[in-house]
Order: sequence, then structure tokens, then C-alpha cells
Amino acid sequence: QFSKEFKQDAVNYYYSSGKTGEEVAKELKIGKSTLSSWIRNAKNHEGLIEHRGSGNFSSDAEKENARLRKELRDAKDAIEILKKAMSILND
Repeated sequence: QFSKEFKQDAVNYYYSSGKTGEEVAKELKIGKSTLSSWIRNAKNHEGLIEHRGSGNFSSDAEKENARLRKELRDAKDAIEILKKAMSILND
């Protein structure tokens, strides 16, 4: 994850350097597609990076839903492991 400041600096550097997106991305050791998405984001927001913070959740409810989905996925994985263990022990 990159900070809002890093993203903004990367976009500003791209515009001021005269270099291609690929050159800037390589210098900053980020993916070209990552830089491209930051540039698009900045264009859509009058040159400023729109940043929602860690996890990019627009609301607390969305963040909680993601947490619960992960918890459910982990529980299902645990159940599958237990089922396999039971079948091995029963053989």
C-alpha cells in the first residue's frame, strides 16, 4: 500500500518529468498499470489523488462486510480441513 502523498508525488513527477509512464514507474519501482490508474484517478479529480485509506472501503459497513466475508471463508476452509482429517482417521 502506498500513501496518498506518494501517489500524488508520483503523478506530479510523471507530469513534470517529461518521461513516459513506463520510465517513471520503473524509476519508482511500481507497476506501470498502478501508475496509470493513479494518473486516471488524478485526472478525474482535478489533478488530485482521491484516497480512501487502508482497504479502500467507502464506509464502515462495507469494511465490516468484508471482514465478515473473510471470517466466513476462513471458517469454511477450517471445516473442509476437519472433514478431510475425519475421513483420513476413519479409513
